[in-house]
Amino acid sequence: MRPQMFCWFLCVLWCVRISSSSSRQRRQMEAPDPQQQCSYTFLIPEQKITGPICASQGPSLPDPERVMRTDVSELREFLSRQRREMETLRMMVDVDGDMVQEMKLLRKESRNMNSRVTQLYMQLLHEILRKRDSSLELAAMQNRLLNGSAVVLRLSAGYRELQLRVSALAEQVNSQAELLVLLEEQCVRVHGGQSRDLPPPPLLQVLPENIPVFVPRVSNEIQRSNSWPEEQRPGTTAADTGERPAQNNSSLKGPFRDCYAALQAGHLVSGSILLQPDDTLTPVQAWCEHDVDRGGWTLIQRRKDGAVNFSRNWDSYKKGFGDVDGEHWLGLDTIYSLGRQEEYKLLVEMEDWMEKKVYAAYSSFHLEPESQSYRLRLGLYRGNAGDSLTSHNGRQFTTLDRDHDAFSGNCAHFQKGGWWYNACGQTNLNGVWYSGGVYRSRFQDGIFWADYGGGFYSMKSVRMMIRPID
Repeated sequence: MRPQMFCWFLCVLWCVRISSSSSRQRRQMEAPDPQQQCSYTFLIPEQKITGPICASQGPSLPDPERVMRTDVSELREFLSRQRREMETLRMMVDVDGDMVQEMKLLRKESRNMNSRVTQLYMQLLHEILRKRDSSLELAAMQNRLLNGSAVVLRLSAGYRELQLRVSALAEQVNSQAELLVLLEEQCVRVHGGQSRDLPPPPLLQVLPENIPVFVPRVSNEIQRSNSWPEEQRPGTTAADTGERPAQNNSSLKGPFRDCYAALQAGHLVSGSILLQPDDTLTPVQAWCEHDVDRGGWTLIQRRKDGAVNFSRNWDSYKKGFGDVDGEHWLGLDTIYSLGRQEEYKLLVEMEDWMEKKVYAAYSSFHLEPESQSYRLRLGLYRGNAGDSLTSHNGRQFTTLDRDHDAFSGNCAHFQKGGWWYNACGQTNLNGVWYSGGVYRSRFQDGIFWADYGGGFYSMKSVRMMIRPID
C-alpha cells in the first residue's frame, strides 16, 4: 500500500505545481507594467479617436499570438518532462512493487521459520525432559540394584551359615549312625543270641552293565540335597512333558482305588491324593505320577535327598512312613492291597550323580499277604539299567526285627534298610543315601543297583511306581 500512496502523493504535487505555474503566468500577462503606462494624451481633431493614445518609453508589446505559442511550446516541453518523470516514477513503483512482493514472501518464510524453530525448541525441551526422567529411572534402578546386592550378600551369609549347620548336622548324623550300629550289634547279641563278631555278607562280584565314567567326589557323609526339580524327573520323555490342563482337584470326588482311577476321573496333574484300595477301611495319602508313560502311576517308594531314615522296624514298613512330597515308603499293607485289585506292573527309575537317568520295568508285580512276609512276585524285565531285582523274586521282606533272608545274619542290619533280601542280593533301594556316588563303607549299605554302578555306587535318586497292566 505504501508505493501506491507515494505515487498518488507525487501526482498531487505535480498537479499543484502545474496549476501554480499557470496561474503565475496568467497574472504576469494580465498585470500591466508600470513603466509602460502613458505619460501624455494628445487629441487629434482630424482623426476619430476611438481610444487613448499612449506613448511609452519602452519597446512595444509583443504579439499576443506569438506569446501564446511560446507558452504552449514551453507547456508542452514541461508536460513531456513531467511525462518522463512519471514514467520514471512508474518504473520505480514497479520495482518497489516487486520488492514489496519479495518482502511479503520473506515475511511469510520468516513466520514459517519461526514456527519451525518453535517446534524444534519444543521437541528439544521434550527430549531434555525425557532424558531427565531416564536419568531418574536409572538412578532408581541403581538404588534397587544396590539394595538387591545387599540382599544377596545377606542371603549368601545366611547360606554359608546354613552350610555350616548342615555340616554339623551331618557330623551328628554320622556319629548317631555309628551309635546305631553299636546298638544294633548289642541287640543282635542280646536278643538274637548271635556273636558280636558275626561275619558280614559277601560283597557282590557282579560286573555292572553300565559304569559311571565320572565320579564327582568320594564321600561317606549323609547329606541332604533339594536340587532335583520336579520337571526333571527321571523317565519322562518329550511326549510326556507336554503341559496338561490345570484341574481343580478339590472338585473331584475321592478317595480312589489307585492313581489310574484318579487319572480317569480327571486328575491330570501329578501330586498327592487320597487312595483307598478295595477291601480296605482307611484311606491313605499317596503320590500320583502323571508325567511318565501316559500317567496313572502310584508311587510306592521315593529316595532323593536322605531326609528320611529307612533303617526301621517291621511295623514302620508295614504302615508306611515319610512325606509323600519327598522321601517316603507307601507301606507293605497298602502295596499288598493294591496288588489284590488287579494285575499291576512295576517301574523303577534311577538317576546317577551325572544326571543320567535309567530305568528297569517288570511286566507284573504284586506282594503276598503278611502271613507270607509280603513275598515279592515279579514278571519279565526290560529296560536300560540292568536286571538286578529278578534275583530277589520270591524272597520275603526283611527288617531289623524280622529276619527272613537267606543269609546267616540279618541283611537289614548290614545294609541299613528293609528289603526283599536274598543273601543279601544285588540291590537295595532302601539303604543309606550317600552323596557323590561312590562311597566308602564296611558294607554295601548304599542305595545301589549292582548292574548299574556296582555295589559301592549309591544312586542320587530312585522311584518305584506301579500301574495296572494295559
